[in-house]
Amino acid sequence: MARRTRAEMEKTRSALLSTARKVFCERGYAETSMDDLTAQAGLTRGALYHHFGDKQGLLAAVVAEIDAEMDARLQAISDNGTDTWAGFRDRCRAYLQMALEPEIQRIVLRDARAVLGGATPDSQQQCIRSLQQLIEGLIQQGIVDDAHPQALALLINGSLAEAAFWIASGEDGDARLAQSMAALELLLRGLLIER
Repeated sequence: MARRTRAEMEKTRSALLSTARKVFCERGYAETSMDDLTAQAGLTRGALYHHFGDKQGLLAAVVAEIDAEMDARLQAISDNGTDTWAGFRDRCRAYLQMALEPEIQRIVLRDARAVLGGATPDSQQQCIRSLQQLIEGLIQQGIVDDAHPQALALLINGSLAEAAFWIASGEDGDARLAQSMAALELLLRGLLIER
């Protein structure tokens, strides 16, 4: 049997990831069989095992891919704000709004938490680092009251993550989003230096 090229291997990996994203979003992790998933991708279980180890490894890879896309979207939002504070505030709001996007809601907020215990440590650290950098800038600009930037980033990230899980877990997601947005405004106002 001839060895497969790196391009062929990447094509196989990519096909498994894109098929898994589609099927996990439509059916959920628990209702997706490995045989059905690999058949839809036109591949074998051996390909899945080779690239991801097992179905849980495939879920972790899908979550990492979606997390990276979410982070890029959030970074673009904070970079394009009318000012640093607006970018930070818009980023926090956008994260909560993402909780109603079907793929993020099902795969990242429901299945990843149930199966993997949540986002990967690398993904969480990236989110915290991004928030910390924004907070450091806001403190230096005299917009946010002086506090330990990492501590604030951890608190804000944790608050946003828990609110997103809450939004995603209920049938009344729109109402929960509105309630979370109102609470977020109170939380963020508390960071500002009174002028």
